[in-house]
Amino acid sequence: MSIGFFGIQFGWGLQMANTSAIFEHLGADADQIPILWLAAPITGLIVQPIIGNLSDNTWGPLGRRRPYFLVGAILASLALLWMPNVGSLWMAVGLLWVLDTAANISMEPFRAFVSDLLPPKQRTRGFTMQSLFIGLGAVLAAALPWLLSNVWGMQASTANDVPLAVKISFYTGAAFFLGTVMWTVFTTEERPPQDMEAFKQQQEQRLGITATVQEITTAFRQMPTTMRQLAWVQAFSWLGMYCVFLYFPLAVAHNLFGARDESSALYSQGIEWAGICIAAYNAVCFGTSFFLPRLAAATSRPMAHALCLTCGGVGLISLWFVPSPRWALLPMVGLGIAWASLLSLPYAMLTGALPARKGGIYLGIFNMFIVLPEIMISLGLGWVMDHLLDNNRLLAVVLGGVCFLIAVPLALRVREATPSSVPAALLQPALESEAVSK
Repeated sequence: MSIGFFGIQFGWGLQMANTSAIFEHLGADADQIPILWLAAPITGLIVQPIIGNLSDNTWGPLGRRRPYFLVGAILASLALLWMPNVGSLWMAVGLLWVLDTAANISMEPFRAFVSDLLPPKQRTRGFTMQSLFIGLGAVLAAALPWLLSNVWGMQASTANDVPLAVKISFYTGAAFFLGTVMWTVFTTEERPPQDMEAFKQQQEQRLGITATVQEITTAFRQMPTTMRQLAWVQAFSWLGMYCVFLYFPLAVAHNLFGARDESSALYSQGIEWAGICIAAYNAVCFGTSFFLPRLAAATSRPMAHALCLTCGGVGLISLWFVPSPRWALLPMVGLGIAWASLLSLPYAMLTGALPARKGGIYLGIFNMFIVLPEIMISLGLGWVMDHLLDNNRLLAVVLGGVCFLIAVPLALRVREATPSSVPAALLQPALESEAVSK
C-alpha cells in the first residue's frame, strides 16, 4: 500500500536537495530563491483540495484513489527527466511547477488511501509506515549524487553546468517514481461502493467546478476543532521545513564550505555534502518511524509530536555553531526525528476527527495550512534575506529552527477528537451515505 511513497519521495528528495542549486547554476541570487519556489506552495494550495474532492467521488477500473496515483506519476517522471537539462532559469521554474503539480496529484490521495483501507487502531502504524518509505526514498535520493560523484567517479559537468551525477540521479528518480507507484496501483485493491447508483448520484452532486467549490467551502466551515488546532502546528512546523528546503544545501555550500562561485568544484562538493546531510536526517526519520507509535502510546500523540518538534528546532539552531561541515551531521539527528513525526503524527491525530468518505477533501484542506504560510515566506523572505539577514543562507535555516520551537506549545494545545466529540453536522454526510448504501 505504501511503497508508492518511496518513489514519490525519491522525486521530492531530488527536488528539495538540488532545485535551489540548479537555480543558482542558472544565475539566481540568494534573495531570489524564495520567489522562484513560489510554484510549490501555490500548486499545493490549488491542486490538493481539488484532487481530494475528485478522488473522494471517483470510481473506475482502477478504483477511487489509484487513477490519480498513476496520472501524477507519469507527469512527474517526465518532469524529472527534463528538469536537469534546462538551459534557462525560467524554464527551470516552469518545470518545478509541473513537477510539483504532478507530485501533488499522486501524493494527496495516498494520505486518504491509508485512512480508507485501515481500521482506526492501525492508522498510526499506517501513517508511520508511510514515513518509513518516505525516509528510505529520501535517503537514497539525497545521497545518490554524492555516491555517483565520489564512488563511481561521475564528476564531469555538462553544458548547463549541472553536474552529470545530478542528471543521472534525476533519471533514476523518474524510474523509481513511476515504477513504485505502478506497483501500488496494480497490487492493491480498493473496496467499491456498496450501492453504485447512490454513488453516481453523489458524484453528480459533488463533482464539477461549482460543486467542488461548494464542497470545499462547506468542509472548511464545518472543520473539526482538532483540525483547527493542528492547523497552527502545521503552519509553523512547515515554515521551519520550508526554510530547510530553500536554503540548507546552499548554506552548506556557501557558509560551511566557503564556496563563492557556483561553477566551482568547492560549490559542487558542498551541495553533495548537503545531500549526505539530507540523507542522514531522512535515515533518522526512517529509524524513528519504528518507535513513534510506542512513544505516542506511552505519552500521547500531541506530546510525542511536541517532543519531536523540539528536537528539530534545537538541531537547526545548532547548525550555527558547528565547527566544520562534518559536524553538520549531528544536528541532522534532531531534524530527522522532527521530520518523522511531521510526516505521520498530525495525520494520525487528524483522521480520527474526520467523517467517513470525506477524508480526501479534508486532507486537501489540511494541506492549505502548510502552503499558505509557505506562500507568505516565498513572497517575503527574499526581502528579509536582502535587508535583514545580509543574504546569509545559514541564518535562514536557523530561522526555520525558531519556527519549529514556536510550534511546540501549539502542539501541546491539540485535543484529539473521539467519535462522540465529532459534531453531528460534520458526520451527517457520512451517515446519509451509509444509510443510502444500506
